[in-house]
Amino acid sequence: MRIFNSSSHSSKKEKEEKEWLGASFKAENFIPGIVIGFILGLLLDLSKPSKNTTNTLKKTSHLLSRNQPEKILAPPKPDDEDLKMVLVVRQDLKMAQGKIASQCAHAATGMYAELMQSDRYLLRQWEQCGQPKIVVTCKNQQEMNKLKEAAENIGLPTFVVADAGRTQVASGSRTVLAVGPGSKSAVDSVTGKQRLL
Repeated sequence: MRIFNSSSHSSKKEKEEKEWLGASFKAENFIPGIVIGFILGLLLDLSKPSKNTTNTLKKTSHLLSRNQPEKILAPPKPDDEDLKMVLVVRQDLKMAQGKIASQCAHAATGMYAELMQSDRYLLRQWEQCGQPKIVVTCKNQQEMNKLKEAAENIGLPTFVVADAGRTQVASGSRTVLAVGPGSKSAVDSVTGKQRLL
């Protein structure tokens, strides 16, 4: 006759569960889960329309300067015009096509990163329009400075790329100015007379 010892069987089972649980919470298993959860959280946050537009606008107006007109702070209505971004490239630097392309990419991604921090509502609106970008030229640094100032005076966001100087231009050269995203009429009031690249 065989006698079954239930206490040794249950303690063995508990020991196996503890080992499994201990292995589950090792750093190599736990950290990737946290990272994936964080990224999914960010993506879900960006994909949802804001429930409380008033709070978003208050945060936005706090971050923007007080000199801006009211129309820039108001969210675009469905029947309002689309938003766009214009990238202004300096012609006096005589950059090659590949260099211009990379500098424009720096300007667009730099603006995107800034808006992720300061104005996600504007960023979402621009994304819903298909993120249109136009590339135009300016003669030199002085003309770029005037365009930047004009854009900021009417409340448009701007971003200037300063080159690292590893290839074709001197370190610190201002190569591309991003204007917007903003309403087509507002952006065109600043960059509408510039020649297309």
